[in-house]
Amino acid sequence: MAEHHLPPDPTDYHHRGGRKGVHADDLSRGRCYSYYYGYGGGGGGGGGRALCFALLVLLLAVGITWLVLYVVYRPSHPNLAVTSAAVLALYNATANTAGGATALAASFQFTLVLRNPSARSAARYDRLAAYAAYRGEPLTPATPMPPLAQDAGTAVEVAPVLGGGVAAPPVPVSPDTAAALAADVAYGVLALRVVVLGRVRFVSGPFHRGWHSMYARCDLLLGVRKAAGNNGAGGGPQQAPLLGDPACNVDM
Repeated sequence: MAEHHLPPDPTDYHHRGGRKGVHADDLSRGRCYSYYYGYGGGGGGGGGRALCFALLVLLLAVGITWLVLYVVYRPSHPNLAVTSAAVLALYNATANTAGGATALAASFQFTLVLRNPSARSAARYDRLAAYAAYRGEPLTPATPMPPLAQDAGTAVEVAPVLGGGVAAPPVPVSPDTAAALAADVAYGVLALRVVVLGRVRFVSGPFHRGWHSMYARCDLLLGVRKAAGNNGAGGGPQQAPLLGDPACNVDM
């Protein structure tokens, strides 16, 4: 008669050196409670979680506060505009240079308006200088300008004389530039670029920002007429109407 063997009792297998498993008795309330504390789930764990939660809330509050202050006090780039212009001198000065180098004598007076669009940030300008350029070549030396202070949401108007006035010093240029300028003056329309260099600093309530380099330029068209003498537009200051709206950009 065949013998029927029952499967071995799991407890025997464990007692004989096998791997200890988890029994139904281990899942009782008492055992789960002991396992939870045995693996660090109790004791000081509640206090640690509360501390981490408090730190997370604090960091979140600081981040939101900084973001709100940044949005409220964030300064905007200044705006530059040219509202009027006058030609004080503009002629070919090649005969006045040594060696016959091509040169132009030019001087202009521009009315510049610097506007601070920031509602809560004051602006401070320093190391300002301006010059006029034609076809990428300077027509006047860089003229220093005084420092400026500007409240939030205000505008400052300045009228620097670029080039030294009627007795403008000659500035070397290429022959092509001199020929093109003579042609434009004869036509009555002169394309110029006014460049303003310097640095700006913003003061936003309790916040003081560092200095930022500023490069501003305005491209404009001037209506000029050829006057007697000086081989070009000369014979004294002339008001030069602005043809169209000058295009101005400010980089920081």
